Amino acid sequence: MLITAATAFGAAGQAALGAADSKPYDDRLMRLSEILGAVHYLRELCGANDGQAWRERMRELMDAEGSTSLRRAKLTRSFNSGYRSYSRTYNSCTPSAQTAIARFLAEGAEIADGLIKSVP
Repeated sequence: MLITAATAFGAAGQAALGAADSKPYDDRLMRLSEILGAVHYLRELCGANDGQAWRERMRELMDAEGSTSLRRAKLTRSFNSGYRSYSRTYNSCTPSAQTAIARFLAEGAEIADGLIKSVP
């Protein structure tokens, strides 16, 4: 009984912590993180020779927005999700992969501009 109560309290505490840790722009921030992961994979696949540039941008985003370990974990999970989903889809650089890169770069720039304008 005590273990069940502790588990329920722990889950409720995590939910409360997650709610207290969230920002109104988190959906856009998580999408931006996912885009950075996808672009990191796709540009490397297509021979852009960016090295760790996109991972560095993600690190900068985490430094700015990852105020708690939970937020950092969410941002990391979004980046990794974008990376993994495209690594499963593309094994070589195709015209479709290049189109995806262009679309992601445009969407990422739009999200970043919107975030800059909406955050005081």
